[in-house]
Amino acid sequence: MKVTYSWLKDFVDIKLAPEKLADKLTMAGLEVVSLEQKQGDFVFEIEITSNRPDWLSVSGIAREVAAITNSKIRIQKSKSQTKIKNSKQEKFEIEIENKKDCSLYTAKIIRGVKVGPSPEWLKTRLELVGCRSVNNIVDITNHVLFETGEPLHAFDLDKLSGASIIVRRARSGEKITTIDGEIKQLSPDILVIADARRPVACAGIMGGKDTEVTEGTKNILLEAAVFNPILIRKARQVLGLQSESAYRFERSVDASIVESSSQLSADLIEKLSPGKTVLAKSAGSGKVIAKNIILDCDRVARVLGVKIPAQKIKTILQALGFTVKAKSKSKFSVLTPSHRQDAALDVDLIEEIARIYGYELIPRTIPSIKPQAFSWGVLDAAALIKNILTGLGLNEAITYSLTERNLAKSLGQTENLKAVEIRNPLSREQEILRTSLMPSLVKCAGLNLNQKQEYVNLFEIARRFYATDKGPKEELCLGVLLCGRKSLSLEQGMVKDEAGLLHLKGIIENMLLRLGIKEFSFSPDGQIVRIEVAGKKAGSMFRLSRSALDLFDIKNREVFVAELSLDNVIPALNLKKKFTAPPKYPGITRDISLLLREELGIDDVFQALRSAGEPLLKELKVTDFYKGKQVPAGWRGLTISCIYRSDERTLTEAEVAPVHAQLNALLTGRFGATIR
Repeated sequence: MKVTYSWLKDFVDIKLAPEKLADKLTMAGLEVVSLEQKQGDFVFEIEITSNRPDWLSVSGIAREVAAITNSKIRIQKSKSQTKIKNSKQEKFEIEIENKKDCSLYTAKIIRGVKVGPSPEWLKTRLELVGCRSVNNIVDITNHVLFETGEPLHAFDLDKLSGASIIVRRARSGEKITTIDGEIKQLSPDILVIADARRPVACAGIMGGKDTEVTEGTKNILLEAAVFNPILIRKARQVLGLQSESAYRFERSVDASIVESSSQLSADLIEKLSPGKTVLAKSAGSGKVIAKNIILDCDRVARVLGVKIPAQKIKTILQALGFTVKAKSKSKFSVLTPSHRQDAALDVDLIEEIARIYGYELIPRTIPSIKPQAFSWGVLDAAALIKNILTGLGLNEAITYSLTERNLAKSLGQTENLKAVEIRNPLSREQEILRTSLMPSLVKCAGLNLNQKQEYVNLFEIARRFYATDKGPKEELCLGVLLCGRKSLSLEQGMVKDEAGLLHLKGIIENMLLRLGIKEFSFSPDGQIVRIEVAGKKAGSMFRLSRSALDLFDIKNREVFVAELSLDNVIPALNLKKKFTAPPKYPGITRDISLLLREELGIDDVFQALRSAGEPLLKELKVTDFYKGKQVPAGWRGLTISCIYRSDERTLTEAEVAPVHAQLNALLTGRFGATIR
């Protein structure tokens, strides 16, 4: 939107220099993107946001200037002192087919006009704001559009068929040649202005070539209206047209200024053409319902962080066109003006107050933060565990709490928990409250395998129940199940990875580490691996027996399950995060391939190696595990990767070699390992 300094001064007595005014406007939200001096005037180019159509006019920007500079605004009014007397000889009708498409349409017939060049002042004013001069009639309608924000259009009255205008949707197959000479195919989604025979304009967008004002025009029909913004925007996009009128209509125009803008245009036409207005007609209503907003001055202070006097607030809002009435010492009843339909809440008014008062006058402060006690509950922890497990690729299962008697024991559970029985079970499968999550998960696995699923990875967080001397007890538990082969895409191609107990161990271990739990262990006990957390028994994991799998009709598959008591895991949570800077110096990696007896736990081995390798040994991990003909019975083959690093310098081979030799000696001497 371009506006000139001299045009603004027609509305406001501006004492600020153009450069200073540009700064003031920008600070108030009307960003001046450029300021140029042309033909003895200054041209402001202002970036207008889509929610402020009231700024798409000189008068709208002048209203802001008056509020910013604490000045009075002079509204340009029609010089006609009396209402237009319609000539009895003039017969003309307006028909609006749908008031939702066009809420108001006004028309004036002006006869005896003389079309020709515009006076120099009008040409210059339009050219400075980027509008090409056409002729005096068209230039006047453009002048009023830029000044008030209401688009107008002039038809050559003698080229219209019949004595009426119809505002309607286009009919299928209709066409129109627009003023730019393009033939446009119309559709029922497009609103048109039509005479008795055909469309003569695309409503709110562009007039038709057949009825445009030319040098031979003697009589004109002057249009000013309000059209549906959404309808105009869609039609403009379909037609591929753009105009100053469409730009304003699709953002909505102020219905209250339609008649006054039409009269201003008629006055100028009578003055510059000359001509005489002989008929004024309208259809629809330009009435706008004002919104009533209650504004609390104390809330203004709380939101902005600065106390603005109530009288100052009232002055600012009144300068912007709002009607303000006092309800109490600190509360106002504010009515929105017709040009501010975007204002609906008290925060909208507070924003206006801040803009005009001056953002630079609002002090910078650090927000006050009231410390609040934070309680990490069981449900919060359960939700976190769910997020971790789904992030690891597992699928959550939700199953029933009722199950079949003795089913848990048949799966290999060793815990001797007394079940809570149902007095009147509906079926044999609903005799007791479950003492374990395993039966339900295995049943889910069987159903998935029957649906030809190659890989099943499930977890469930739910409660299990058991009876005690003091009554029924419940315990929040986690169940995890793995079964089948997962396809992995590697450089060598697709690889089938068979789920195993180590995969299950890796999932549990990863989960515990992400929960900030470092004190945990896995210890074999026959066919079951015991899991301890913070020195307490937390659960177990194992492979289901063939007899157990037969109960669920699972053939030719291995199923691995784990169950943990979250009531024992959650108290050990440590969610405090500590930043560790990345190492500055590179590490040196050395591998140890060895044979180790199966009964020796790798955790015990790693603990001993870490103690012996301090402070240079930073990381230990198993990179390979193998068993086969080349490995004696009761032994396992491992490859342990050792990473050495210093925080002070780059290590040399001479520093690493003795430490690495010491680790080898520890493995062979203390643990009886064979180095390969």
